[in-house]
Amino acid sequence: MKICLLTEGSYPYVVGGVSSWVQMLMTGLPEFEFTIYSVGAEEKDRGKFKYTFPDNCTGIQEEFLDRILALRSPRMLEHVLNDSQRQILLELVRGDNPIEISGLVDIFRQHTWNSPLDIFMSSDFFDIIRKVYKERYGYLPFTDFFWTLRSMLLPLFYLVQQDLPQADIYHSVATGYCGIIGSMAAEVYHKPFILTEHGIYCREREAEIIKSDWAKGDFKTVWSNYFYNLAKIAYKQADKVYTLFEHNAQIEADLGCDPKKIHVVPNGIHMENFASIPQLKEHDGPINLGAVVRVVPIKDILTLLRAFFLVHQEMPNTHLYVMGNMEENPEYVETCKRMTRLLQLEDAVKFTGTVRVTDYLPKMDLTILSSISEGQPLSVLESFAAHRPAVTTDVGCCQELIYGDSTDHLGTAGAVVPPLDFGSMAREILRLIRDFKLRFQMAEVGYERTKRNYTYEQFINSYRNIYLQEGAN
Repeated sequence: MKICLLTEGSYPYVVGGVSSWVQMLMTGLPEFEFTIYSVGAEEKDRGKFKYTFPDNCTGIQEEFLDRILALRSPRMLEHVLNDSQRQILLELVRGDNPIEISGLVDIFRQHTWNSPLDIFMSSDFFDIIRKVYKERYGYLPFTDFFWTLRSMLLPLFYLVQQDLPQADIYHSVATGYCGIIGSMAAEVYHKPFILTEHGIYCREREAEIIKSDWAKGDFKTVWSNYFYNLAKIAYKQADKVYTLFEHNAQIEADLGCDPKKIHVVPNGIHMENFASIPQLKEHDGPINLGAVVRVVPIKDILTLLRAFFLVHQEMPNTHLYVMGNMEENPEYVETCKRMTRLLQLEDAVKFTGTVRVTDYLPKMDLTILSSISEGQPLSVLESFAAHRPAVTTDVGCCQELIYGDSTDHLGTAGAVVPPLDFGSMAREILRLIRDFKLRFQMAEVGYERTKRNYTYEQFINSYRNIYLQEGAN
């Protein structure tokens, strides 16, 4: 049985997070054949893989969105779409309701187009743009609206015109573009399509858009609505939707996904990798705080540094270790180092780069996660497996990891604070490091919770059964 895993902006070019999940999934299921369909941003990343594919991963199709920059505008084509095709694209641009993926197949797979611009620059599509503009956006400059739609839709039009991989099951690890491609391939080849969401993709894109400089004013709403619409299409087309925790399942249902499709399958870790790490011990040496994170904006290292500054002022005998990839965003890395110097923390903060966390976790008294967006962070589970409590931001499933889900009454494994709130983070860190007994109790709750609910074996067995069930349908 061949499984096509569809990824976007992650595997195999980025280490950690979703990428680690994909690698763990393939490695743990050697009886299945996997192929990767990867959507990346820039052609320069082609072939620059951060992972060695396991033997059962037999190929990868790489598609990069910046290839649309080389497209040349054709002359305007007159009346190239029929009435039903025009209606599908009108509904896509409006974004009120998820379109039928069969409509996109009819437009983009039943006709040989020279370029996605053939459709975009057709008289039919120009009429659609003008119609939606008059209906909803007449207060905005038309030229700006036109170019915004061009930027939004051309990547989609480009991708749906590329070769579709053949497989027995299509499994997308996000909504977005790879959700659409998975839906289309499943429709064309009459195969099952399943979706696993780690974070809520459309909400993550919305957060990025709100903070961005490239989207201005009301165009931020236009962009956000577009990604919500792509999510609704993927939800509608998916045979099953899997998520990592209860809260995500509720969000997906609120966004329009049929609750009957949604199932919770948590991440899992290799508990045995942490078996040699001893329980916390009270000691007289420096208090070591650890953050196992990629040094990128979404992990919000700046808030972590501000919180640590307040901690260090109260307790100078503390050190912070930031352990993770520093190659993705060199500009942000430099910003973080500059902040470290500004706060005069050079002697107390160490950026280790990528390390083997099992070498460092035994030295830690507490771990911290400062992210502004997460799914189900493996770093927190690894901290628990190493008998270390965690202070996290209130993102993803951190509430469930720290406090337990609706069926879990083990107790508290750390503390949860609002994102960006370095003051609250500092207070919780200080509360835990001043009370060894409390910290020890929390650590053991986290360990027990992970052992019961978040093991690698449970995770792999769940997806083995999912694939066997879907493949039999």
